[in-house]
Amino acid sequence: MPKLVLACLIGACFTGPAFGKDREDDSSTSSATPNIYLDLRTSYATVPAGALPVGFGSSALFTALQSLALASGGTLPTNVSLPSRQSLAVDLPLTVDVSDTVSLYAGISGTTTYGPAQGWSQFDVTSWNVGFQADLYTQNGGSIPTITWQSTITQAIPNGPTGTTTFNNILEFDYAFDADATRGMLAGIQDTRVEVATALARIHPNIIGYVGGYYQWPSNWKFTGRVGAQHFGGAQLLNFAQIQSFTQPILRLDLDRMDDNDNRLFGVTAQIMWVPKPSYQLTLRTPLYFVRN
Repeated sequence: MPKLVLACLIGACFTGPAFGKDREDDSSTSSATPNIYLDLRTSYATVPAGALPVGFGSSALFTALQSLALASGGTLPTNVSLPSRQSLAVDLPLTVDVSDTVSLYAGISGTTTYGPAQGWSQFDVTSWNVGFQADLYTQNGGSIPTITWQSTITQAIPNGPTGTTTFNNILEFDYAFDADATRGMLAGIQDTRVEVATALARIHPNIIGYVGGYYQWPSNWKFTGRVGAQHFGGAQLLNFAQIQSFTQPILRLDLDRMDDNDNRLFGVTAQIMWVPKPSYQLTLRTPLYFVRN
C-alpha cells in the first residue's frame, strides 16, 4: 500500500456505530421504504511515535497505519520505531436501514497521512469495508436493555503481501429510562482482530470494555458519552521493534443532531486514547440521504 496512506485509528470510530438512523434511540415505527444514504464521515487524528492505536469505530485509519508500517518495515533497519503521525480519512459507506432494527452498509475509505520527514502524502483510496448492525433484542419499555450487535470487515487496498484484513465486532447494551429512549445508560465490548497477509508480521487483538450514557433534548440534539479501558496485545511489524501491549483508558464523546424520526442529520465525535501516550481523534458525520423516512 502506498506510503501515502493515513495513519491511525477507530474507532472506529473510531467512530463506533455510524448510521443515519440512531440505533440507540430508535422509537419510531417501521416504514415500508428503507433509508438509503451515504454515511459520510471525515476524521482527523494524531498518533504519537511508536503507537498503533485502534479505538472505537471506523477501522479506516487503523488499516491505513497498519499498511504504512508494513510497507515501510522491509526497507528500514531493525529497531526503528514508527514516527508520530497526523492523519485524515474520509469514509463513504453506502448504508441501507432495512428496518428500525437492521442496517447494512458497504463502502470505501480514502486516507492521507503527515509525517515529520515527508509532509502530507497523496490522498488515496486505502480500504473497503462491509458490515451490518442489528438489534438482537429491543427493550420496548421492559426491564431488559436493547442488545445491539455490529460487525465490520475492512480490507486494505491493495491486498498485497503486506495487506491486512480487520474484523471488528461490537456488542452493546442500551437501557432506556423512558419510553421515547431520550435518556439512558450504555455498556458494551468491542473486539478488533487483524489478519496480516505475511507470516513475518503479527498484530494481536484489541479489546475495549466501556460504560456510558446519553441524553436527548426536545430540540433533538443528543449527547452520548462512553468511557472505558482498552487492552491492545501489541504487534510485531517486520523489521520494526515490537510494539508493546498496553491497557489504558479511552474516552469518546458524541454530539448529534437528529430529526423527529431519529435519523442523524449531523454529528461530531471526539475521542482520546492513551496508547500509552494520548492519541486524539475528531470525526464529523454528515449523512447524504437518497431516501429518508
